[in-house]
Amino acid sequence: MNYETKRRPRHTPIMQLSVFSENKVGRLNELIGVLASNNIHIMGVCSVDTTDSSVIRILVDYIEQARALLEENNFTYAENEVIVVEINDESSIKKVTCSLVEAEINIHYIYSLLMRPHGRTGLVIRLEDNELAKDVLNRHNVYVLSQEDIAR
Repeated sequence: MNYETKRRPRHTPIMQLSVFSENKVGRLNELIGVLASNNIHIMGVCSVDTTDSSVIRILVDYIEQARALLEENNFTYAENEVIVVEINDESSIKKVTCSLVEAEINIHYIYSLLMRPHGRTGLVIRLEDNELAKDVLNRHNVYVLSQEDIAR
């Protein structure tokens, strides 16, 4: 007998690459060029800077290939799991933040996806407890994406 469950099967979590760089002209362009020339698409990007350095946070469609390219091209980076949620309009943002506040889950930072297959947009969220957040958001009918959802 076959049974169907309401729960989504486990999917690959989304990993963000935080590239550490000098804060100088052309460095972001160099990073984008390395990825683009190898058909790796940047799905989300956020940059935080200080006077002489910056952290460029990126989500890509193919993480394994991006890791290899960063290493081959001597980019220093770190990896963090993030949650990406699908949003339809500005009221979806409120639903996400209210759900997280009710569960007392702190948001470290948030930024939006540039693009995603199938035309919907999403929010990239770095949280203090990803597993609890996924559970809470799913219970509030917020669609939490996987790496497969953002791959082309």
